[in-house]
Amino acid sequence: MAACVNKDNCVGCEACVGACPVGAISMVDGVACVNEAECIDCGACTGECPNEAISLQ
Repeated sequence: MAACVNKDNCVGCEACVGACPVGAISMVDGVACVNEAECIDCGACTGECPNEAISLQ
């Protein structure tokens, strides 16, 4: 399982990109995109998102 981005809530601030310890998050068209194969489900990104756009499922 991997972190999931709610694209309606993502404002493209890139806080999650820097928070990810394995570099599994990138920006695509101004929205965070999680590489599911690289995500380790650590939750570091969820705490950094000011809009609660990322969750672990």
